[in-house]
Amino acid sequence: MTNKALFVGVLAGSKSDVPKLEKGMAILEELGVAYKVSICSAHRDPDRLRATVANWENEGAIAFICAAGLAAHLPGVVASLTLKPVIGVPLDAAIGGLD
Repeated sequence: MTNKALFVGVLAGSKSDVPKLEKGMAILEELGVAYKVSICSAHRDPDRLRATVANWENEGAIAFICAAGLAAHLPGVVASLTLKPVIGVPLDAAIGGLD
């Protein structure tokens, strides 16, 4: 069995969503939790998202944190691609974060 470096996968739907995740990433760092970040839209590039989730699982991802504004489908799509825990971060977007 290969030793994999365990980490949390952090996915943002667009570049503008990344700053909203910075406090959470700072907490991961403070706790010594390794993480990887990628910008991947569930709508604009579903094939890339599917590949990223699969690759990260093979590399040792233990959970996913996802944030995307507007339609906010990213956490649900990621959850459909993995059995790992998925945390959806609500963002204040087009309809006030109610989506």
